[in-house]
Amino acid sequence: MDEAMECQRSVTADVKPEDVKTDVPKTNLTDDKDELFCGPQTHDKDCVITGDTQDDVASVNSMGGRSVGLEDSGLAGSGRNTAQTHSSNGQKSKRPSSPGPHPVKTTCVTAHSPNPKLTLCLSNSPAKGVSTPSDVEMLSPDSPVCKTLLINNSADRGRDGSACAKAQVKEAQQFVKDSASTSSAKEGVLQVAIGTEDADIAECSGSSDMSQDLIGSQSGATFESVSFALHTMDRGWLGTPIDELNRMPQCAPPLSHLKVVPNHTVTVRTDLLREEDVPVPYPTKFKDAWDDVSVKMPCSEKNLFPMETEDGGGVQSRWELIHTALQGGFKSSLDVRDAILRYNTAHAKRWDFTALNLLCTEYLEHSEVQHLFEAVLPTMVNLALSAPSLCTMPIPLLKSRMNHSLTLSQEQIACLLANAFFCTFPRRNSRKSEYCNYPEINFYRLFEGSSPRKIEKLKTLLCYFRRVTQTRPKGLVTFTRQVLSDPPNWESSQTQLTRLHITCEGTIEDDGYGMLQVDFANRFVGGGVTGHGLVQEEIRFIINPELIVSRLFTEALEYNECLIITGTEQYSKYSGYAESYKWKESHKDETPRDDWQRRCIEIVAIDALKYRHFLEQFLPEKMSRELNKAYCGFFRNNANRKHLSAVATGNWGCGAFGGDTRLKALIQLMAAAEAGRDVAYFTFGDAQLMRDVHEMHAFLTERQVTVGTLYSLLNQYSSLVCRNCRTARPDVSLYSFIYENVSSPATAIASDSTRNSGISPVTSDSH
Repeated sequence: MDEAMECQRSVTADVKPEDVKTDVPKTNLTDDKDELFCGPQTHDKDCVITGDTQDDVASVNSMGGRSVGLEDSGLAGSGRNTAQTHSSNGQKSKRPSSPGPHPVKTTCVTAHSPNPKLTLCLSNSPAKGVSTPSDVEMLSPDSPVCKTLLINNSADRGRDGSACAKAQVKEAQQFVKDSASTSSAKEGVLQVAIGTEDADIAECSGSSDMSQDLIGSQSGATFESVSFALHTMDRGWLGTPIDELNRMPQCAPPLSHLKVVPNHTVTVRTDLLREEDVPVPYPTKFKDAWDDVSVKMPCSEKNLFPMETEDGGGVQSRWELIHTALQGGFKSSLDVRDAILRYNTAHAKRWDFTALNLLCTEYLEHSEVQHLFEAVLPTMVNLALSAPSLCTMPIPLLKSRMNHSLTLSQEQIACLLANAFFCTFPRRNSRKSEYCNYPEINFYRLFEGSSPRKIEKLKTLLCYFRRVTQTRPKGLVTFTRQVLSDPPNWESSQTQLTRLHITCEGTIEDDGYGMLQVDFANRFVGGGVTGHGLVQEEIRFIINPELIVSRLFTEALEYNECLIITGTEQYSKYSGYAESYKWKESHKDETPRDDWQRRCIEIVAIDALKYRHFLEQFLPEKMSRELNKAYCGFFRNNANRKHLSAVATGNWGCGAFGGDTRLKALIQLMAAAEAGRDVAYFTFGDAQLMRDVHEMHAFLTERQVTVGTLYSLLNQYSSLVCRNCRTARPDVSLYSFIYENVSSPATAIASDSTRNSGISPVTSDSH
């Protein structure tokens, strides 16, 4: 993992904001104030934009065999800030408190601040003269891109806010004129009028520059697209209203009774599972397993520690040593360091506890430090040492090429994470051990260095530990490793694209509640969460810390595998991204539970490929790999499509991994359609990408272009445009190529014959 962590450092260094402050203000931890570990339960929506910089790339291998799915998965999503109702199947459910289409917001992202008019406009196509990246997974509100787009109040515009709107109209009119001069179409002057109210709304819509993908298409289509863009440039979202998409638990069928089956390990008494009761561990007594198919537990009698004796050498129980070291009490961070190193002596010279020491000496108030050492850490020790009575069943390793589910109680997960904090898991501190293909689980990397990232991570995780030690959590969480052995025949697919809601506002975790939420994952799930990483995946793992335990038993994902996690709870609110990340306060998760007592939050970890060169991703085998990876995450075996929630996703595998946002959007739309799911796509402030993808989706659905036809078009673009390209990027964009070829008579005829014969067309280049 050292190599992975180094990659993480190099990646995240590219997204530092211009004005990051290295000094973090102290927060108050006392019980009667806004605390670090348990703050007030407010629900203000912040302007957080998060992203993904995974560390590793999964290898591309050959595929074959048949698809194996999992029955009775009962996977469910989440619900937030909603009014509770009851669905027809008797399950508790959450519906939006104001059903129906919501009013269009006037900003892409609103920054809550003392100045109510201060807004952030996170378009990826700002005013001319501003250099911006073309492909991003997330845009931070504190990034240079966003700062150039900061629009203040009356100092920069008229009272009616029409300055930005007029500029947009002027640019759009100029585009119409330029388009008219380059085509043979003889059109009249396009009259545009935007009122004061519309101008206010248009203020944060981003640049009115039309997508280059339209250049080169037929003149009629150009004017039609320009007219459409002028009409929609003031929209924060496009496509199907998000409230019309399926969410869990409303769309879910009733769950069958939770039971142990060969491909599902359950570590609690299912017959005693009751709402509001803490699940009872099963079996009653600890069952030891020190083998290559189970997690080696710190409390195992086979967990031995070398010791010196009068005879020259010997061994002692490492668990007894852990007991003695942790029960000695802590008065400072140095005591925590000394205790951990007593049973990790081989790493005494390498492990660094600077971040933990800085947290306690420079970032926390005296009262907070006192509470940490007198209340929080002692209860964490008790939780960790309760492993033999809580985690009684051997925990199976979710190895590669196996379809298997594991259901743990939230209390068992808390116990395992407390052990991870105190670095007790044996044989997990070296890449040379039998766990070299597993993520790190012990938290020693979190304690090293002086980066403010580590401080904020520790604050976030200590908030979780305080919560679970104060009140025993009562739910379950299911981890499912799913293998796709028989991928779809993409070329012959007759599937039509499903519905799309696309927005430049909001986040996957907040606005995609109740949907299948995509984790832009590292093949080592969690990426740099226990190290330096702090972007899309890592942020999700620390605000929902129960995700972290997956690193204990999940082997690195292969090209045709995903990890589905159902039931984790969010414990913290945050702001910022990467260097600007800040823990804000404790969060009380009101998401309803399903019949298995899991929070209705379903997260799927799928890892994208990393590309050294832009053109590499258009190779047919690379596009097929990404299609199959996304489909693996979205597909559910034997599921009725009407019971499947929509996919909540965004710029998966873009940014540092070099993915093209427009290609990745099409790939995910194709995979979701084949899996029978609608899509809610979050562009994270990129208004131009929102418009481009929506226009392409509308264009393809209007012409009934199938997934198979679109797959053939992608391959044609690869062979006709990219293969012989001698520049870093091709002169003809992907979307321009699709518009041109689908609009051509040859493609239209081929599409008709496809619907009649079931054979996917391969059209010739019409340039």
